[in-house]
Amino acid sequence: MSRLRFRNVDAAPTDPVESWPFEAVLTAVERGSLTDWRRVLRAVRRDPWGPVARDLEQALQVTRPYGTALLLERGLERARVAGALAERQEVARRVRAAFEASGLDRSAFAERVGTSTSRLSTYLTGRVAPSSTMLVRMERLAASARGGPQDA
Repeated sequence: MSRLRFRNVDAAPTDPVESWPFEAVLTAVERGSLTDWRRVLRAVRRDPWGPVARDLEQALQVTRPYGTALLLERGLERARVAGALAERQEVARRVRAAFEASGLDRSAFAERVGTSTSRLSTYLTGRVAPSSTMLVRMERLAASARGGPQDA
């Protein structure tokens, strides 16, 4: 159990980390234990660019506790790398869904959306993420093939 104590903060250490104000995150960074840092990093993994991650980033700019700073910086970086990978996989899933829904072969689909077959292949595997406009174009093509609205 954590021995962390907050002063002058309207939150308790047992509250969800997402409800902590910046001062509480700073206190956890400076005076917390491994249990507290794990809780903060779990919250960061759930939302790598959210409020807790931003507070942690700011806290690490204000204070540099020996050893802890590096641990928390690496945790934040890993959470963001994993978050970006999950987003890239989600985009690849949407590209595959649009391609499959279109009923076209790779060459025809690529031509209709204005890219090459080899570039489409990188989008389908997730090695490269298409631009937002390209993704919209692909989803519109899929919607038109299904007979749905073309402003998807």
